[in-house]
Amino acid sequence: MSTPAIDVQQLHKYFGDNQVLKGIDFHVDNGQVVCVIGPSGSGKSTLLRCVNLLEQPTSGKIFVEGDEITDPDVHVDAIRSRIGMVFQQFNLFPHLTVLRNLTLAQQRVKGRGKDEAAQIARKNLEKVGLAAREDAYPAHLSGGQQQRIAIARALSMDPDMMLFDEPTSALDPELVGDVLGVMKDLAREGMTMMVVTHEMGFAREVGDKLVFMDGGVIVEEGDPVEVLANPQHERTQSFLSKVL
Repeated sequence: MSTPAIDVQQLHKYFGDNQVLKGIDFHVDNGQVVCVIGPSGSGKSTLLRCVNLLEQPTSGKIFVEGDEITDPDVHVDAIRSRIGMVFQQFNLFPHLTVLRNLTLAQQRVKGRGKDEAAQIARKNLEKVGLAAREDAYPAHLSGGQQQRIAIARALSMDPDMMLFDEPTSALDPELVGDVLGVMKDLAREGMTMMVVTHEMGFAREVGDKLVFMDGGVIVEEGDPVEVLANPQHERTQSFLSKVL
């Protein structure tokens, strides 16, 4: 049995008195694309952010490729360097060109030289279809282009896995397809991915596992085609009847 890429055990998370995650057990295998769906406030983004400790769990354990990131003595940044993260908002540096947005962390965190960092950045810009925009500033790009730049930036750090937190929800509908296209290419290449999303078509087509969360618990999980076509739980049926 191979070690899962992400293994969450009995995860609880409180914000003050509000319990957002209630004993989550969850895993993502290597090379797997797991899509997490559910209504607003169900805890899905909090679960995602706990995986790389952007949110500190109240209790429970999280393992990344067998290493416990929740261990107080662990070198968190060393584990975090294996995880690429793409947010709802693009979080690009507005005062830097596209190329510099992609090379900065490579040079500072990975210790790469300027030329090597630029070479890797250009390869990833090509991958997301934006090689021609390396000298542009974020303000001159559409939201969809900025999100593809954010994906290229995460890929430039050579992560073992990618976390996506509703990567298309801030985009105009006609720009969503370009971002999903890049994510589909990544999935085809075997990238391990955990995707919090409202895009049911993407989950059906690309996902290996679909997880439906509500009220801080996992209500149902399984093969995306099966769950979307024939949900077993009444709460899943009710949610899907509104979004499909």
